[in-house]
Amino acid sequence: MKYWSFLFSNNHLSLTLLVKALHHHSTRQRLSAHFNNQAKAEVTMKFESILDETNGFGRYQIALVLLLFIPRIAIPCHFLMNNFIAAIPSHHCNISSLSSEGIFGNLSQDERLTVSIPVQNDGTPDSCHMFSYPQFHLLSNSSSPSEVAVVQCQNGWEYDNSTFISTLATQFDLVCEKRGLARASATIFFVGVMAGTVFFGVLCDKYGRRSMLLVSYVSSIVFSVVSAFSSTYIMFAAFRFLTGFALTGIINISVVLSIEWVDTKHRTLIGVFGSISWSLGNMLLAGFAYLVTDWRMLIITVTSPLLLATAIWWWIPESARWLIANGKVETAYKYLQKCATFNERRDFTSRVKPEALSTVTTVDHHVHSYTYLDLFKTPQMRRLTLFTGIVWYGVASTYYGISFNITGFGLGLYLTHFIYAAIEVPAKILIYFSLNKVGRRITQTATLVLTGVCILINIITPIEYWTFRTVITVLGKGLSEASFTTVFLYTTELYPTVMRQNGLGYASFMARLGASISPLIMLLEDMWTLLPEVIFCTLAIFSGLIAWLLPETNNARLQETIEDIEQMRKKPIYFTTEDQINVPLKLPISADTTQ
Repeated sequence: MKYWSFLFSNNHLSLTLLVKALHHHSTRQRLSAHFNNQAKAEVTMKFESILDETNGFGRYQIALVLLLFIPRIAIPCHFLMNNFIAAIPSHHCNISSLSSEGIFGNLSQDERLTVSIPVQNDGTPDSCHMFSYPQFHLLSNSSSPSEVAVVQCQNGWEYDNSTFISTLATQFDLVCEKRGLARASATIFFVGVMAGTVFFGVLCDKYGRRSMLLVSYVSSIVFSVVSAFSSTYIMFAAFRFLTGFALTGIINISVVLSIEWVDTKHRTLIGVFGSISWSLGNMLLAGFAYLVTDWRMLIITVTSPLLLATAIWWWIPESARWLIANGKVETAYKYLQKCATFNERRDFTSRVKPEALSTVTTVDHHVHSYTYLDLFKTPQMRRLTLFTGIVWYGVASTYYGISFNITGFGLGLYLTHFIYAAIEVPAKILIYFSLNKVGRRITQTATLVLTGVCILINIITPIEYWTFRTVITVLGKGLSEASFTTVFLYTTELYPTVMRQNGLGYASFMARLGASISPLIMLLEDMWTLLPEVIFCTLAIFSGLIAWLLPETNNARLQETIEDIEQMRKKPIYFTTEDQINVPLKLPISADTTQ
């Protein structure tokens, strides 16, 4: 009180000084708040600058992608192997017991079939029925087959082994009324993949990418081998489910590790190059299936690359982004040192100190353990989660809907599969330039909508124009694979580091849901032949339109926290020159959370 009396009792100069002091204090508070907010905004950019000091795209990153390339070859083999291991060859009722009774006398095999099995409209023996007793009079065509009573097969089936030595159908008699179980094995596998996305999504963000990758390698090998030696269909289905569950880790972790170790400029290249492994594995599957026609040995053959992948796992690094986000700064610095040394950046330790990494760590992550619920808690994350889920469902449903339909085009089973796989390579090369030139959003939308258009053309084209239909189907297959390549890279860029594995896990869950339902949708052809195609066409076009509502991420920095997503404006911050990558960019703080 004395202080205030003294000031007001003195001259005008004292009052002026007081006003200036108060104004200076208020200004300092505003500046302090401004710089604090600015510092928070800068935090998420600093890892890009640190990674650039190690050379964000050097021999280290190339070696990492190649190490992850090997196990990824096995993925498409398992995902599309059902085309071969669950194939149903030509078959008819087993009449060997009648032969052993000697009632056929000196009849040839064709004559035995004539008197024992009714004939279908195409002239081939009926697959599921036989005459209740031998019809010897049919040898002289004295009676119409439609007038003869038939029963279901009484002693099992005889199978045509000219294409396959053994399949699930021949091993467990999955024909006639059990025919649906052959296709259901694909659904069971994808349900396992779907469950695995949740499991690995949570644990990879909690325990790290590298350790869970080893778990995925080992468990995939064990479950695959056990499924190959299954003695019953139930046993096979159970271990096939677990195989899909385990393989999910390889898919998601390899993609995330590749993207998180590479700089912004080369994310597209790494994403597209990594996806070439899918096409290569898919083409190899046609060759493997052609050479190995026993379903048990085929499973073991396509699983063998994982043995090599397990041996070289020791050379795979943990994600430095994940380590920093989880406060493990010292370990992250060691990996960054190795990266810089391998990329011949000898001055890294002098330019970047360990304490610099601590500024990248988000305080929020130390006090909060992220789960799938965080995908829906905030407005922009909820919007992002909803849209990416729809897009992934549409992408996977149409891709597998086309991939599982490899008959009816006038080509052989193996050749059709190989062409379907081969068309993916030029599609991915074209998509690389599209992703860089026109961006992720337009590419994602265009590939999905055009896939739907190709399906629509096949719907309205008469079946006798099978050559034209085959060309359009192959084109649609290439476009659907292009959309799959895009969505993996796009989604990895959309989600922040602290939620990236969870986000990709959720998106993969939606994709596997679509993939698991695709074989069941194809069974609807019994109701209306074109119904499956109409459904796939609708899904492709609708999900493509939804993709247009997502933000563009081309040349944009990876977001680190949920706050970044909520504060991000409709137009993200881009890197336009190499110099900008080395400078932490300021992200304006705004209350507007509209993307």
